[in-house]
Amino acid sequence: MMQGKATSYQHKDKLMLDEDKFRNLSMLERSTIRKVVSKMEVSKTTIGRFLKSNQLKPHTSAIKPTLTETNKIARMKWCLSHIQPTLAEGKLLYHSMHNIVHIDEKWFYMTKTSDRYYLLLDEDMSYRSCHFVGPDGEIIFDGKIGLFPFTEQIPAQTSSKNRPKGTLETKPIQSITKEVMTACLLNQAKWPANASKKIFIQQDNAKPHLRAADQQFESLASTDGFEFHLISQPPNSPDTNVLDLGYFRAIQSLQDDKMATSVDDLFRNVFTSFEELSPQTLNRVFITLQSCLTAILQVQGKNDYKISHLNKDRLYRTEGLPLQLQVEEGLVRESLEYLKLSENNTVDTYDMGRLNHALGY
Repeated sequence: MMQGKATSYQHKDKLMLDEDKFRNLSMLERSTIRKVVSKMEVSKTTIGRFLKSNQLKPHTSAIKPTLTETNKIARMKWCLSHIQPTLAEGKLLYHSMHNIVHIDEKWFYMTKTSDRYYLLLDEDMSYRSCHFVGPDGEIIFDGKIGLFPFTEQIPAQTSSKNRPKGTLETKPIQSITKEVMTACLLNQAKWPANASKKIFIQQDNAKPHLRAADQQFESLASTDGFEFHLISQPPNSPDTNVLDLGYFRAIQSLQDDKMATSVDDLFRNVFTSFEELSPQTLNRVFITLQSCLTAILQVQGKNDYKISHLNKDRLYRTEGLPLQLQVEEGLVRESLEYLKLSENNTVDTYDMGRLNHALGY
């Protein structure tokens, strides 16, 4: 007698997700699969099935700066100031931003505190340790102005098994001052000779940075036909700076693949990664920046938005990446009218006159 194959069999723990019970869990109770398993009283395999069937989805939440109402208004005006005052077929264009230099500081580390690797079954993980130290196409221009290490050479105070007393060691400068920032911009930056002679240096509002109206710096820097202007991005707005949006992360990703056992190794690795980073990557981050400016206008200056997917890889393969994104006329009008409300009338240095005139206000 032939025995047929069983049909309509379901694994005993292939349960339906209790959505009401899951919604009542706090975000802390959802932070790991182990916690979810415990609170939902199901197996780890069941949670895995819920994820695979898209009943649940993983999500990474990043802390964003708290914004005041004044911050939100300043962010909107900053975004509008980057739009060209020319209307064509119901759309406007962002400025190309080719003459805007973004500056910021970042710590780079020789290794991560913890990391994940994949091994063969007969391989053992190598021992990792480090010393924890306290506070003691044809491309005309690749878009990179400079990478400046905030380090200094200090003679070793005592002898050790690694080096004799007096050996020069590379140490990070713990206090970055305005004088240090000025020296980097004046003496080390690689300003392209064939680019715009009018250059804007965009910085955040950190104390070591120069003030936007630092006439002494502007007069010292404006030589060889260059005209430099310092501009400060809106407060609490790292999403208006290409370095925070992705450029630093791209360098860090390349640097993580290189072994470093000393600060000098790290120094060389970061510089090598900076040189390896392609101009196309920088162009993509500037396109992302412009999409962020549009999103900021859409949410009236807030930062609780999602960056829209532009399919940059597909565009790069087919049409080529645009240098500027378009902005809908309706969004610009809505934003200008919102800023005209009496409660949104704040004092600032953003000139909306040409954009207002272009739209008939």
